[in-house]
Amino acid sequence: MIRYACAALAAAATSVVTSPAHAAIPLQACDSPGFATVLHPAAHKLDARAVWLERRLAQWPGVAGEGLFRLYHSPTGSITIKNGAKVVGASGALDLAVFKGEVPAAAAQRFKYVGAGAVLAVKDADLPRLAQLHREQLVLVREAADGTVLAATRLQTAGALDDLYAAAAEVPDLGATPAKHRTGFKLWAPTAQDVAVCVYEGGTGAATAIHALVFDARTGVWGTNLPADLSGRYYKYAVDVVADGAGLVRNLVTDPYSVSLTTDSKRSYIADLDAPALKPRGWDAQRPPATVKAQPDMAVYELHVRDFSRDDPTVPPAKRGKYTAFSETQSNGMRHLQALARAGLTDIHLLPVYDIGSVPEKACVVPKPAGAPDGEQQQALIAKTADEDCYNWGYDPWHYNAPEGSYSSAPHDGARRIVEFREMVQNLHHAGLRVGLDVVYNHTFRSGQHEKSVLDRVVPGYYHRLDAKGAVEQSTCCDNTATENTMMAKLMIESAELWTRHYKIDSFRFDLMGHQPRAAMETLQARVDKAAKRRVQLIGEGWNFGEVADGARFVQASQLSLNGSGIGTFSDRARDAARGGGAGDAGDAVIRQQGYINGLVYDANARAGTRLVKDLLAAADMIRIGLAGTLRSYSLTTFDDATRRLEDIPYGSQPAGYASQPGETVNYVENHDNQTLYDANALKLPLQTSTEDRARVQVLGLAINAFSQGVAYFHAGVDILRSKSLDRNSFNSGDWFNRVDWSYQTNYFGTGLPPAADNAKDWPLFKPLLADPKLVPLPSDIAFTRDAFRDLLAIRASSTLFRMRTADDVNKRLRFFNVGSKQEPTVLAAHLDGRGYAGAGFKGISYLVNVDKVAHVVTDPQLRGKRMRLHPVHTAKGAGDKRAASAGYDSSNGTFSVPARTAVVFVED
Repeated sequence: MIRYACAALAAAATSVVTSPAHAAIPLQACDSPGFATVLHPAAHKLDARAVWLERRLAQWPGVAGEGLFRLYHSPTGSITIKNGAKVVGASGALDLAVFKGEVPAAAAQRFKYVGAGAVLAVKDADLPRLAQLHREQLVLVREAADGTVLAATRLQTAGALDDLYAAAAEVPDLGATPAKHRTGFKLWAPTAQDVAVCVYEGGTGAATAIHALVFDARTGVWGTNLPADLSGRYYKYAVDVVADGAGLVRNLVTDPYSVSLTTDSKRSYIADLDAPALKPRGWDAQRPPATVKAQPDMAVYELHVRDFSRDDPTVPPAKRGKYTAFSETQSNGMRHLQALARAGLTDIHLLPVYDIGSVPEKACVVPKPAGAPDGEQQQALIAKTADEDCYNWGYDPWHYNAPEGSYSSAPHDGARRIVEFREMVQNLHHAGLRVGLDVVYNHTFRSGQHEKSVLDRVVPGYYHRLDAKGAVEQSTCCDNTATENTMMAKLMIESAELWTRHYKIDSFRFDLMGHQPRAAMETLQARVDKAAKRRVQLIGEGWNFGEVADGARFVQASQLSLNGSGIGTFSDRARDAARGGGAGDAGDAVIRQQGYINGLVYDANARAGTRLVKDLLAAADMIRIGLAGTLRSYSLTTFDDATRRLEDIPYGSQPAGYASQPGETVNYVENHDNQTLYDANALKLPLQTSTEDRARVQVLGLAINAFSQGVAYFHAGVDILRSKSLDRNSFNSGDWFNRVDWSYQTNYFGTGLPPAADNAKDWPLFKPLLADPKLVPLPSDIAFTRDAFRDLLAIRASSTLFRMRTADDVNKRLRFFNVGSKQEPTVLAAHLDGRGYAGAGFKGISYLVNVDKVAHVVTDPQLRGKRMRLHPVHTAKGAGDKRAASAGYDSSNGTFSVPARTAVVFVED
């Protein structure tokens, strides 16, 4: 990502440098050619090593409590610091005292990560001045007796602002709120010196009016009420604020609470989301399909809006890649989704559809690659325009509350994207599918004084998580937000609430949710449930890493600390065991590290070397852990004949079992990240494996996922062998490497070497695979996988035994057989007891997954004498996997015979 030096940014952002003295912001400021005007340039740039703990106390890590401490301030950002000299450019200073008492418990807990150092206190007499001084540049200085500087730093402000303006958390109507005969504007900007709102008739053209906003000293909100309904117009704020490294600036900025925008997010749009004109016909009566009674009922298909229809010739050209493509009920893509819904899929999860900063909404580039299956030219062409083309996954938030314009038929029209988004939701609901959103509240696309930064240009230094020097943390890849801060948590919670209430969103998938506090997520859960008047399912990535890892700053919404919340996290336990290796593998390991379904021990590839049978047994146990929902309390007999609770089985340095209830686990073998399952298998299966068997291996992975307790999560196209030509990170790989074919003729394997940035180091390994035509599946292989997957969905939907509600249910009713040291390690086998269980449909169910190249026989002594038969899905005329019908059961001894590379289910009536 582009980074700018502050001096260069200030020069780029401004067209003119003016005097800071002003009585009001003039109308011409609304049409400034730049996005910021420097009213007074900064004289000095400093790190922010000190931290406000609350309004009165600040802590300065690494500095002893000796000497004189003074807090200098300047309304123009004019302070200059030089060690050994006196401070220059300040308009005044406060003397601070070394604090000897106990830091209040809440502040001590919140800032426990701050390094040891002097705690300083503002004198009681000066406390009333603090709120006003936060609207200026503040520099903390340790001085010698003669007043010369020994050390100096800025201060991180969140602790003070949250204390001073705690009442802001209760402000219900931030943003623009039009109503009959009036329009309100409210912007939380407690450090701003002046704020006005510019009003425009359209998305282009000069401003027609500017209105001063009034500051509320209790909340830090600037607001005004205008005596007209301004719906359909556009606006921006002019915010005069001190920004580190830039000085006193006038930022012309969109609203963090924008509900819509014009092209490329140049202006915010004024809209009442309850207005009839913004609702498609029947919207108010629209209800989601009643397919999810409890979180484990969810069977999710993760889909990118542009991927869905961009290459579908049955969609009119003007609708391809757009929200409106979902209205084409007879298109190949919609027919595919409808078939999945009939089979048992419950939810579509859309990759980010809020306003993103990485795709031009006007005149985006569409490169047209061509070349050999292992050629470099395809990716080279895409790389040239990667930041100007029409494609990105969208993990680049700009405005959290507004629909993305590049998916709209008319991005210049703030109303159209609202209506078309709602039509998309309505069309998916009509197809029998609930709608979930992938949301990315853990970071923003930009911060600081960048043009595509919103939050930092309104309240500099508040909304983002800062390191020990005051720089924005970037462990999530981008500029991390700080949802431990009151107003960032409020933005996240109210954003999710808006999507729930106004767009009828049924569930959310949180990107890098482990970077959010558990407490904020639980508040969000309560708020979206209230907005929907029903349960809204929350799932997310609970990875534990970065500056918040292991609870360094707060109790995280992570795998190990969400148990008991009812919020689900993705489990990597069975995923890695099934696929082999890990997401970060490179070099020889991407081939050598085989997994349970693609040959570990029993079908070694040429690079695998010697692997012990123990490795295969351990992988089988890890998959059983996934099948049991990774529940802490479930007891499993492992391959060494010990019986352990899953929380006592190690997964690296963590417990393998971490969830308290099955709904807290999300099971998957493929999602948008990393290589697709087909590509992983292309790397790991022996080269001589037929395409027919490659399709069967794909189905084995999907079966493990479908049979696992908890939420079942699938990436769009996994059921038709989707390939990204071995790309391990296709977020910015353009349309070319992200294609999907709903006509089932190709999976796009071998369409060129994947982009160099993330893959070049492994090109020597990839080239011979991509050039090998024997790895390209036939349409018959794609059709087989498609149909077999639908059968798996139907089997899962046929019984709540695959979707048990509580850990107690799973503990009592799920029993694995073929376990311990005497097992056949390539066969997973389990029995589900349906007696007396609501929705079970059968007295009992036994499922078996044989990943081997040969048939196997396994026995369950407890089923001797039971009358088991193949699940009706397997014996139906249109069954997808005909081989499953040849599986057998011998009641006299409880023995099952399972064909090679087959997943099969038996039932007892």
